[in-house]
Amino acid sequence: MGIPVLVLGKSGSGKTASLRNFAPDDIGIFNVASKPLPFKKKMNKYDKADYRLIISKLEENKLNTYVIDDSQYLMAFELFNRAKEAGYGKFTDIAVAFEGLIDYIINYTSKDTIVFFLHHSEVDDAGNTKAKTSGKMLDNQLTIEGLFSIVLMADTENGRYKFITQSDGYTTCKSPMDMFDLKIDNDLKFVDDTIRNYWGLAPRGKKKEAIKTNNKKEGEKK
Repeated sequence: MGIPVLVLGKSGSGKTASLRNFAPDDIGIFNVASKPLPFKKKMNKYDKADYRLIISKLEENKLNTYVIDDSQYLMAFELFNRAKEAGYGKFTDIAVAFEGLIDYIINYTSKDTIVFFLHHSEVDDAGNTKAKTSGKMLDNQLTIEGLFSIVLMADTENGRYKFITQSDGYTTCKSPMDMFDLKIDNDLKFVDDTIRNYWGLAPRGKKKEAIKTNNKKEGEKK
């Protein structure tokens, strides 16, 4: 059973920059919008990532940590592709596809898999900050944050980037009790390590080493 984690924030709030401390082989980055990364380090990145590519890589089961950067565009691009379709059925289809990806991560990836969704935020009519979708019609079909146990908010304070880990009543932030301080540095490697320590998950890279070891043992038996 894998763990999806939602990281919300407006454009420029430091969501993608939070990947800076990962080693290149630590994670797989699904780059939905195919944008350059905001740092020089070369990472394991898949541009033009869609549902099919993401699920196919998750099925390979090679890494413990993945990131879907600009995950809101999975919905937006599908809506653009179907813009000329009449009726409301396309909104249901878009919601089902996004929910299906999260369901796949929870129910069909290994228990040590963490998938971070880096997702744009928006402010609703009541002044609450929430996950961005492709309009109110889609909001009626899906409450994104309800599918995650951990929702962090990327923000800035006095010129410093940070993650907020609990709601102030106007955001949808949440995390398990005593997992994080209220405000932490926007370092997704630290977040990944903390989640693994809190729930006793295998560290990054262990999955690949275990596969190599098992293959070696099978070869010795032959």
